[in-house]
Amino acid sequence: MTADIRVDMRDHACPMATDVVDCRGQTCPIPLIEVRKALRRAKPGEVIEVLGTHPSSKQEIPMAVEALKAELLSVEGTDTDWKIRIRR
Repeated sequence: MTADIRVDMRDHACPMATDVVDCRGQTCPIPLIEVRKALRRAKPGEVIEVLGTHPSSKQEIPMAVEALKAELLSVEGTDTDWKIRIRR
């Protein structure tokens, strides 16, 4: 059983995404690789929205955010249909 990672966004307005990375149907490591590419393209402060369906990627991407020098804004959805928002 995997624990869901949740970020409390009740007191924060979530900015619009400047880039959407659609990884639905892709398995590891493709979603993480695509997130890395998107973060390299993004300017500081820009928001990336990642859409996916692979349960392991839903767990791995938030864990990698700090190492990628980014900020985790939110993780929403189920293990097989999720959205992650990241600010560079």
